Amino acid sequence: PYPRIGGRVVSATYLPDGLPRPGTGPDGLAEPYWQGTREGKLRIQKCKGCGSWQWGPEWICHRCHSFDLDWVEIQGKGRIYSYEKPHHPVHPALNGRGAYIVVLVELPEYGNVRMVGNLLGDAAQEVRIGAAVEAVFEPHDAADPPYTLVQWRTV
Repeated sequence: PYPRIGGRVVSATYLPDGLPRPGTGPDGLAEPYWQGTREGKLRIQKCKGCGSWQWGPEWICHRCHSFDLDWVEIQGKGRIYSYEKPHHPVHPALNGRGAYIVVLVELPEYGNVRMVGNLLGDAAQEVRIGAAVEAVFEPHDAADPPYTLVQWRTV
């Protein structure tokens, strides 16, 4: 049901306009992640020293404390580790949008790193812990500057 552009799964806009643009942080550390999402690529950090994967972005390896980290493109496939269903808007742009599902996705092929995102589809859908999901790229091309979010869908 989701189209593919250049091999990446894309969705119509799940979230409304008016939400704040995600940032790279004052130090720009997350810039490779956000550049990747614009290209339809999911990137996380991998330590060049010990080979550990990690997310969110850090200047230092969580395992060996090396500063020699790289951004590596990964397959956006994982499993639902946990979820919640917020019913109250966390931003004025979400007023009247009802409940939605936020999932914590575990990526077993990448050291069980976990990422947070929305689960696409009806908020009334059944969510099963352990269900397979894949990343879906949601472009916000009209934003200034444009950005792309990573959402999740069951497979």
